[in-house]
Amino acid sequence: MYQPILDPLADSLALSALVAALPIVTLFLLLGVFRVRAWLSALGALAVALLVSIVAYSMPTGQALLTASQGATFALFPLVWTFGTAIWIYRMTVTSGHFDVLRRSFARVSDDQRVQAMVIAFCFGSVLEGLAGQGTPVAITTVMLLALGFGPMKAATVALVANTVPAAFGPLGLPITTLAGVTDLPADELGAMAGRQVPVIALLIPLLLVGMVGGRRALRRTWYVALACGTSFALAQFLTSNFFSVALADIVAGLVSAVVVALVARVWPPRRDDDQAADSGSAKDVAERPDAPVEVWRAYAPYLVIVAIFGLSQVPAVAGALNSVTVLFDWPGLHLLNVSGEPSSLPVFRFNWLSSTGTLLVLAGLITMAILRVTPRAALVAYGQTLASLRWAILTVCGLLALAFVMNGSGQTATLGTWMAGAGGLFALLSPVLGWLGVALTGSDTSSNSLFGALQVTAAERAGLDPVLLAAANASGGVIGKMISLQNLTIAASAVGLSGREGDLFRRMFGWSVLLICAMALLVGLQTTPVLSWMVP
Repeated sequence: MYQPILDPLADSLALSALVAALPIVTLFLLLGVFRVRAWLSALGALAVALLVSIVAYSMPTGQALLTASQGATFALFPLVWTFGTAIWIYRMTVTSGHFDVLRRSFARVSDDQRVQAMVIAFCFGSVLEGLAGQGTPVAITTVMLLALGFGPMKAATVALVANTVPAAFGPLGLPITTLAGVTDLPADELGAMAGRQVPVIALLIPLLLVGMVGGRRALRRTWYVALACGTSFALAQFLTSNFFSVALADIVAGLVSAVVVALVARVWPPRRDDDQAADSGSAKDVAERPDAPVEVWRAYAPYLVIVAIFGLSQVPAVAGALNSVTVLFDWPGLHLLNVSGEPSSLPVFRFNWLSSTGTLLVLAGLITMAILRVTPRAALVAYGQTLASLRWAILTVCGLLALAFVMNGSGQTATLGTWMAGAGGLFALLSPVLGWLGVALTGSDTSSNSLFGALQVTAAERAGLDPVLLAAANASGGVIGKMISLQNLTIAASAVGLSGREGDLFRRMFGWSVLLICAMALLVGLQTTPVLSWMVP
């Protein structure tokens, strides 16, 4: 039985935190500075985490390796099971020729890549995040953008930036309900507070997407569409999370903003430069090719099926039936306590084989096979090709989740969080940064909330700050860590054929991520003062 100690080195929390940060620093240096391949970066950081846990934290070697094995297994199920199946569905649409039909259909609505980035990556991606999460929005929207004529790197970066603000509430409010569970705070208050933080960043994301697609000149000519997109999304997300349902915040916001963008772009089309017209020229050409209505319906069908299945899966009776066969078991041989000396929840493995996102996507894939008339043989070949193309991504995600589990189980993550919580009143500025760090490491706002939620409340009480404010700040800050999460970087790179270039994506994302987390930190800091305290429910 292993119980972590927060300050194992010379009884110094600061020195222990410095050593505990070594795996994260190693990961960022290997990936962002030395441009090492993502799977090697993940395994290198894992090796450092194991060394720190065994040498500095005196964790038994067997327990450390078992913790890593559980993390790697968790990566395979449900994460690889989820995004691998999502990419498989995409491959079937390519095989059947219906992805080209989808491309032509979107081009008829708007052949402007700036508008397409907002509608597909931001609006539709938000709906997918609200329903499924776990990398599904990035996996699907990147390939959709690629089919519409976006370059691979541009498609990946746009999808990564877009998959930020929906993460606080998706899938179906799970990050908030998890946060409520670990903090004993009301879920509706936490959701309302996050709904008064995240929408502020949501105002900026469409503007950033337009700038990434076409530069400053495109931003000057499309700002009003982006502003309409961000404003409608932010308002819908705020109203839904505060007065209706936290679980539906992303779905409602995504649908509302998609309608607004389509209307504004149709009534008042943004001006284009010659190079932007050339970029969308091919899309405009294919848009003129007629497709039979039934073929257009088939092209949209896989995504409509996904939305329908995930929506149906949340009906209480259906959800209960799906979860009734879920198996919970302790990871064999792993015996951990938390820092308080209580049994840790980390060794508990939840095998929700029927209700998992990946399984529901398999069902959507089987229905897609029938609709697109893909033979079982062709579908199996497509799945095999998908797994082969994802082999390095799978190794990367396994290494990354093993790293996260080792850091959590050994106490390294708790040491870092406790050290940051020692900032007193200034912790209000660091609170969202802690969530940002948690998501950058684990790839999940839900996981970050489970790691740091209770710590945020403890730090708030010690500093005389509102615990609901800082707990929600963990979820709100975490959304910005999504764009530099190696898990999401790997999914995006694999989806568009850029495996091995995750480091390039990381360098493109890191500056924007830092800028946005600074804005979130400033917002949360001001919410603790009379300037913006009126925003706290």
